[in-house]
Amino acid sequence: MELFIGRVTADAKVSTLKNEKQVVNFSVAINDYYKAKNSEAGIKVVTYINCSYWISIKVAERLTKGTVVEIAGRLHVNAYKNMDGEPRASLNCHVNHIKIHHSTKKNETSEKATEPVASDDLPF
Repeated sequence: MELFIGRVTADAKVSTLKNEKQVVNFSVAINDYYKAKNSEAGIKVVTYINCSYWISIKVAERLTKGTVVEIAGRLHVNAYKNMDGEPRASLNCHVNHIKIHHSTKKNETSEKATEPVASDDLPF
């Protein structure tokens, strides 16, 4: 099992399969930065991981673009050829555990209107 932290790249999508099972699909970006020895310029590397979560679809509403998540799961590589016949690969994760560290979704709080105090009721 691998553990990594990254940002959700787009809002999660729930898919329903033929056998009525549902899966939450989302992608996570992991940003890394390093500076080569004897170099002044740094190099930024982004790794994208396609994730699938089968345990509960309720988490999908919290997996919005920009959310920082900690993922634990099984990584695997999918090799394929694109429409032009060029070899491609994707890094995928079968997610077992999700922990949300920071969400970009704002909490909606209802503000109650305060009624003005009548001047007749003041004790002085």
